[in-house]
Amino acid sequence: MKPKNTLMSKSSFVQEDIDEPPQSGGASLLTNGHAIKTTNVEPEYFPVSEQSSQFRSIYFPEVSNDKWSDWKWQVRNSYTSFESLEKVLTLSSEEKGFKEQSLNLPIRITPYYIALIAGQDSLQPLRRTMLPTLDELVMSPGEESDPLGEEHDSPVPLIIHRYPDRVLFLVTGFCSAFCRYCTRSHMVSKKDKMHAGTPQIDRAINYIRQHTEIRDVIISGGDPLTLSDERIEYLLSGLRSIDHVEMIRLGTKIPAVLPMRITQKLVEMLKKYHPLYMSLHFTHPDELTPETREACIRLADAGIPLGSQTVLLKGVNDDAEVYRKLTHELLKVRVKPYYLYQCDPIPGSAHFRTSVEKGLEIIKKLRGFTSGYAIPHYVIDAPGGGGKIPLLPEYLVAKENGDVILRNYEDKIYRYPDYS
Repeated sequence: MKPKNTLMSKSSFVQEDIDEPPQSGGASLLTNGHAIKTTNVEPEYFPVSEQSSQFRSIYFPEVSNDKWSDWKWQVRNSYTSFESLEKVLTLSSEEKGFKEQSLNLPIRITPYYIALIAGQDSLQPLRRTMLPTLDELVMSPGEESDPLGEEHDSPVPLIIHRYPDRVLFLVTGFCSAFCRYCTRSHMVSKKDKMHAGTPQIDRAINYIRQHTEIRDVIISGGDPLTLSDERIEYLLSGLRSIDHVEMIRLGTKIPAVLPMRITQKLVEMLKKYHPLYMSLHFTHPDELTPETREACIRLADAGIPLGSQTVLLKGVNDDAEVYRKLTHELLKVRVKPYYLYQCDPIPGSAHFRTSVEKGLEIIKKLRGFTSGYAIPHYVIDAPGGGGKIPLLPEYLVAKENGDVILRNYEDKIYRYPDYS
């Protein structure tokens, strides 16, 4: 049976509504509440994997490859309720149990990404990251809605200024997919935390302009690539006009959950604002599809250094071989594994959190057994605003008679003369 397409309502998505375009004369998109006329253009090529094609032929048989590869169509037709999900999935007892609670917690999965989950059981790694279960309702000690204390480091709306020389610029609360372990679940999808308006953005940029110690700006959210090209360029051009801003970073999960958003037009615009870096969010090797590879290659070919930030998740990627495969696949599309995060203690996240020892075990099983480029920094973002704290297995054993005693990846002991 073909699933009912779930369209975003005005009440749930304030800006860049991505409304259905009129039947003729071009589309009318909303940016800051103002209609912008766009002309019809020929769709560009984007690969469609066999997995996507099979799913589309069953559940969207009237939709062409070009339409399927339209990122705005993907967002409009996202699965946002259990009722729509049940058209393509058989819910487990844990998923049904959550549904029966009738809680108003957000769900959003693009048709592209649901195609990676359809036909899989409830323990499939990607499915576990997207569908809520009863485990999400269990509160554990130490869990908080804002575990990193970001709101305490926000001098003006949209800006988190924790580290001396850099700021986090949260331009939207909207994502094209809602991860169940999201650090910012307290703001993502909230009606008053959608795409920021021009006055808010200008105030935030002005704060950066006034603080000359800021050399690095990380644009995040939500997911900033859910903004229109025009809005993204407004942000980038505003930041690039500030002399002391040396580098701009952009954090996004779009290449994994909505890869067709990486259009040639977007890439051509982004490359005008170098040095521009991107932190991508990948979770599992199953995300490395032909579509995702194309998105990463386009960004890399535009000269944008790419790093991956992965959250360590129990039953998803907490296995050294699974994580090693993810890093190898990422490097093949020029994405450097950057951070492996210990899962933040947001409410209802205990079923996702591993022990710290598990994270150290994974790093130990990587070091010496794969390329150095494949080994990330394993970090805990300290609760309460302490920032990222890197953790390593114990390679430095002791200091003795002017030597340091070292343990290598094979647990063999070596001495190094450490004279000052």
